[in-house]
Amino acid sequence: MRQNAPTMQAAVVEAPTYARIEQVKVPEPREGSVRVRLEGCGVCGSNLPTWEGRPWFKYPLCPGELGHEGWGRIDDLGPNATQFKIGEHVAVLSYRAYAEYDIAPEKDVIRLPAALAGQPFPGEPLGCAMNVFARSEIKPGQTVAVIGIGFLGALLTSLASRAGAHVIAISRRPFALAIARDCGAAETIPLEDHKYIVDRVRKITAGKGCDRVIEAVGQQWPLDLASELTRERGRLIIAGYHQDGPRKINLQLWNWRGLDVINAHERDPATYLAGMQAAVEAVADGRLDPAPLYTHKFTLDQIAMAFNSMRDRPDGFLKALITL
Repeated sequence: MRQNAPTMQAAVVEAPTYARIEQVKVPEPREGSVRVRLEGCGVCGSNLPTWEGRPWFKYPLCPGELGHEGWGRIDDLGPNATQFKIGEHVAVLSYRAYAEYDIAPEKDVIRLPAALAGQPFPGEPLGCAMNVFARSEIKPGQTVAVIGIGFLGALLTSLASRAGAHVIAISRRPFALAIARDCGAAETIPLEDHKYIVDRVRKITAGKGCDRVIEAVGQQWPLDLASELTRERGRLIIAGYHQDGPRKINLQLWNWRGLDVINAHERDPATYLAGMQAAVEAVADGRLDPAPLYTHKFTLDQIAMAFNSMRDRPDGFLKALITL
């Protein structure tokens, strides 16, 4: 599409499990905002409830809506937008990035260095991993269990192992456990039998349990398991996306062991942006390499396939990208 073209392609989720491509007007940047010609956008697990349908969602969604992991180049500047130049490569925290263009306030845009040119950079999930890692307070010599090796769990495995921790990766998929080993995990355990996992971790840790346990699944059983694997005065970090109903917790166990429990989800956009900036620096200097974790790529008109792959998680799936 030509720069400044009057229309663009955008994905529209018309109804649960149904999306179509619509030709819509290119958005104009508002005061203090920029327009980005998108190169791609990640597909996020938090979108699944909307894709599958819940009674409280209203359809159709706005063109491009749900896309919040975009990257691309500045295409136009709104009035009084002074922090960026047209053509700069950026990651953006915007919300209609399943389209060829999206707009965002300058404060929600992160500049990408030349070292990242030509690379996918879904900034929001990379920033999320950096923020979870920071709140985990992982130190050299600690034993860290990561339960759930999807995209987030694999990133956290890599960050923790590079920080000098002894990482135990726990996941149901053999493929994911192999990825965890590539990311530096010292031990891998199938997420199958509760007692076996607890006994195995006790043996690895000489009966003490783990200094840090990161739950990255978002389901009841892994949360229960995480509680049991955390040592006395250890830190339990909840990074899984628990959005399908209430959870029960073993508060007696948490209380007896004196656990520090961290809900590692952020809601402050400034914190998201700080994490994204930290991710830019980590990827640019080689401390973090997410490239092998981008396992599935789709074009915009294949967005339904991308959502369904994220839902069904076929063998070999970790992270889907929409490329434009």
